[in-house]
Amino acid sequence: MQQSQPATVILADDHAIVREGFAALCAANGMRVMEECPNGISALEAISNLKPDFAILDLHMPGLTGIEVVRRLRAGGSATKLIILSISREEPTVMEALRAGADAYLLKDGPSRHLLDAINFVRDGGVYVSPLLRGAGLFTKSDKSRTEDPVGCLSPREMEVFSYLVNGLRAKDIADLLAISPKTVDTYRASLMRKLNVHDLVGLVKFAIERNLTSTSVQR
Repeated sequence: MQQSQPATVILADDHAIVREGFAALCAANGMRVMEECPNGISALEAISNLKPDFAILDLHMPGLTGIEVVRRLRAGGSATKLIILSISREEPTVMEALRAGADAYLLKDGPSRHLLDAINFVRDGGVYVSPLLRGAGLFTKSDKSRTEDPVGCLSPREMEVFSYLVNGLRAKDIADLLAISPKTVDTYRASLMRKLNVHDLVGLVKFAIERNLTSTSVQR
């Protein structure tokens, strides 16, 4: 990772062998592990006190689940990038994690490169969903749903803003590219979200993944 100071990480999993494996992976890629936590309560305390750049959280831990840790940290204003690891491929679980404020959702049976990809992407504000979830058909719509896709209702400029949003650009960056004001970008975003019947940016992430309109890493 190209940073003057090594990125800091806290690992939380109730299995020591899993923590040790992720710690070795992080160290091998220039990151500094600040603490390893065996449960959700100690993870919440460590992240709150140490304020790492990233936290890697098992979904199912004693004390507090990974999602509950995420929810409490976001309620407290934590800026740490939070990555959920799980064996669960259930769509409600994935969406609950993202809505709680997780920056990434990864599968434990995925390759280590997915974790590194997620860290690199969420560092700049993105939301990363494991490529294995789409590969398993989690975010795949039926043919009937595709023929009724409301994307066709977007104006050319709305489609342009939509494309930039779901591929990782912030409103200010989009404004610079399109030579318009950030306020105008916000107006286009509100309009396109209304047309797509999407009510928040997490919903926009899901919408884009369902229709293969972006890569599996999407800006929050």
